Amino acid sequence: MVAPGQESAKKVQGPPPEGGYQGTPRPGSATQHSTEVLHQTKKLPVCPARAAIVGFAFVSVIGYFTLYSKKKPEATALDVARVSSGTATPQNTRPRKYERSIGSRWGLQWSDGRPHVTICGLKEDHYPSQSSLNHEENLHRTYKVPPLNFLILIAELWFNSKFRGICFYIVTSIAAITLFVPMVLQHPLVLMFDRYRRKAQYRIAKAWAFLTVAPFFKIEYEGLENLPQTDTPAMYVSNHQSFLDIHTLLTLGISFKFISKTSIFLYPIIGWAMFLMGVIPLKRTDSRSQLECLKQCMSLIKKGASVFFFPEGTRSRDGKLGTFKKGAFTIAAKTGVPVVPITLIGTGKIMPPGMEQEVNPGLVKVIIHPYIVGNNPDELCKEARNIIAQELIRQG
Repeated sequence: MVAPGQESAKKVQGPPPEGGYQGTPRPGSATQHSTEVLHQTKKLPVCPARAAIVGFAFVSVIGYFTLYSKKKPEATALDVARVSSGTATPQNTRPRKYERSIGSRWGLQWSDGRPHVTICGLKEDHYPSQSSLNHEENLHRTYKVPPLNFLILIAELWFNSKFRGICFYIVTSIAAITLFVPMVLQHPLVLMFDRYRRKAQYRIAKAWAFLTVAPFFKIEYEGLENLPQTDTPAMYVSNHQSFLDIHTLLTLGISFKFISKTSIFLYPIIGWAMFLMGVIPLKRTDSRSQLECLKQCMSLIKKGASVFFFPEGTRSRDGKLGTFKKGAFTIAAKTGVPVVPITLIGTGKIMPPGMEQEVNPGLVKVIIHPYIVGNNPDELCKEARNIIAQELIRQG
């Protein structure tokens, strides 16, 4: 059997000598020279991927110039007037472009029969749908957007409050499901070594709160030095503006017990996590439940835990500070623990009451005031409310 290289040499050198070609040709021989020449002149195979890329680029360039070379001229004002009045139909023209007005707000607005999108002080030109035949039809059609504005539209979508609300609840759910597992696993140890304060569970709750709020709004803290020592029980009170107040307060990392409606405990994952954290349930319309809640709060404070109250009892619908109830201050007066007033600013604008499906961009401030001590519930209630009210007025 003859090797391929030897067959090539046979064709160049003529008939093989007796015994055939065996072994490697001698250096400098005619056989070796002929083999090298054939190897040098052999054509390399064409790469299919390279050929496909070149072909695609060629077709794209030809298609681009073919498409835009047939672009119709822009319609004049007279053409638009004729089409709008119904006295003429569109001829060999394309609809007139309009300038998209941009302001300081984000969102889609309608003005003068045209959709105006507000984005960050920029101005973009858009064309109505080419299939629109009159002015009324244009009002109810989706307007085409040039491909170069894709990133601008993504930013516009992100600043849409309803879209951000959907993203907020998706992030909240994913974070809650992920962190609920370690809460369940460590709960037996928590009951054994830290039954009342449950610091380990609140550390996970703090991580959940940060993961939830960080992509959507920023939180600034003032007066962190006014917080009591970690193991000191206290009564924390704050104004109540939004559903986001709980998320914001959990970022402080303080293991205080919230008071929550019993219906929220029925929510999957979130309600179960609240049970593991030791949140205190309350039926607002049940006087027995209210009395039991007060007794449980006093018991927790005596055992070294802290408690958090919203003295208004519900969220403020207009952003104004409501009347404070005396339950929290009665507990503080009887147990002798300090009352720490906290002012929350901005949560009501980011997620207004009754509009929990929307999340607006903004800034939240958490102002922690110096604690107050007293044995008169009325005076404690009045002083705490005045501190928070003055801060709300100062912040505007």
